[in-house]
Amino acid sequence: MTIDDQLRAILRDVLGLSADRAATIDAGTPLFGAMPELDSMAVAGLLTEIEDRLHILIEDDEVGGEMLETFGSLSAFVKGKRGE
Repeated sequence: MTIDDQLRAILRDVLGLSADRAATIDAGTPLFGAMPELDSMAVAGLLTEIEDRLHILIEDDEVGGEMLETFGSLSAFVKGKRGE
């Protein structure tokens, strides 16, 4: 499973998205501020799940609007943390 596939699965699980809706998420899909399920409370759960499943550590000072702007920016952040 690719990083993008894993991130889609995490978004699906944390936000309660349908499998069909999660499958339509691509690099340009806006996240925070555009996806109603992804509110400030859900961000904490999302980041924790990303850390647990993808075995990375996300520092508080790394979390920001730019990282969560689109699925592509989130994916690029995670890939960077994993050295990919």
